[in-house]
Amino acid sequence: MGVFSKTCEYAIRAVFYISQRTHEGYKTGIKEIASNIDSPEPFLAKILQKLAKAGIVQSVKGPNGGFYIDIASFDRPLSDIVEAIDGAEIFTGCAMGLSFCSEVNPCPLHNDFKEVRNRITEMLHRTSISQFDEELIRGQLSLNK
Repeated sequence: MGVFSKTCEYAIRAVFYISQRTHEGYKTGIKEIASNIDSPEPFLAKILQKLAKAGIVQSVKGPNGGFYIDIASFDRPLSDIVEAIDGAEIFTGCAMGLSFCSEVNPCPLHNDFKEVRNRITEMLHRTSISQFDEELIRGQLSLNK
């Protein structure tokens, strides 16, 4: 089980794949993306719509169309993807899902979870969309099972 929702996991993998293909000079279609990140196509289509609406990925229709990442978005942090798909809850939420949990009124897991949450937040803010393009192109990293 991952840290993110299944939808968010697919979104991050899709963006990494699209970034890699853009870096190689290609636009890519949903079938190709789904196949390479091990995602169901209809589910992925909805995810890509959300990502496009948030300006994280771009798309062009037609025979030479597909999804790509514009130059300005290469440096966007992964936190933008997470917020577009799951909202900002991961950056502030309680480990137990309690609405009253805070520094003043902590749940039993508050202090330990706060450390973990802060490290995840830091990683998502400092990792860019295109950071792993070279390793993905060389096959040193993988996006599917």
